[in-house]
Amino acid sequence: MSVAFTPDALTRLSPGPELLVALDIDGTILGHDGSLRAVVRETIAELAGTGTHIVLATGRSLPAVTPILEELGLSTGWAVCSNGAVTLRLEPEVDDGYEIFDLVTFDPEPTLRLLRSHLPDGLFAVEDLGRGFKVTAPFPLGELGGDVTVVDFEELCASPASRVTLRAPDLSSADFHDLVDRSGLHGVSYAVGWTAWLDITPDGVSKASALETVRQRLGVPEGATLAAGDGRNDIEMLTWAGVGVAMGGADADTRAAADLHTGPVEEDGLVPVLAAVLRRDLG
Repeated sequence: MSVAFTPDALTRLSPGPELLVALDIDGTILGHDGSLRAVVRETIAELAGTGTHIVLATGRSLPAVTPILEELGLSTGWAVCSNGAVTLRLEPEVDDGYEIFDLVTFDPEPTLRLLRSHLPDGLFAVEDLGRGFKVTAPFPLGELGGDVTVVDFEELCASPASRVTLRAPDLSSADFHDLVDRSGLHGVSYAVGWTAWLDITPDGVSKASALETVRQRLGVPEGATLAAGDGRNDIEMLTWAGVGVAMGGADADTRAAADLHTGPVEEDGLVPVLAAVLRRDLG
């Protein structure tokens, strides 16, 4: 059972190179309008300055993550994109400032055809790695990062993919869960977004699976991890972390997966959590 955050709840976590802090982006670092508050940026930078490994872990695609890394001043380390299907190693010396270190793909055709048979009017997208998305029809403006190209449905089915996205503006989260149950979706992982959105990734892939690989590579002790997020695609990550923190506004399932809960992003709920790790009194 999660409890309300208090500063002494994080006294066992010490800032430095033996701590990994995994942060969701939208609804955790950024407001739902895409804004980044200065106090959030400054607190993340202060914690990164201690040598703590700050790892962004997001459902965003690669092109939508790199501008956030730049805005936060994170030029070294790791980032997890596409709900765990893509892991970047940040390298300022290379041309793009990063290398794709891990990439997990699957054959999207069976999933695409199955979902289309149950929701023929849905909007479908397949991530076009490093560039953006291929889609069956335009998505609402600003929802997909990078270049967005409208293609025939058969083209979506033709190549291995790291992620498939289904958008249905008239469906609720409950409707999507019902769709998954009715369609008998199997052999993949999925997450229902806070908007009318369903993300499909390769079986067994999640933010948590990618973060565990990063943790082992960094040699961070098991349990010396903190994660913060607000969505259902954060549930595995919050459970994986030594301390999982649900943001205010998270739904009941996400809150139940966390050890602690803090204020919403509109109230800079991430700041007191990171300040507690820094042993800094916000007073």
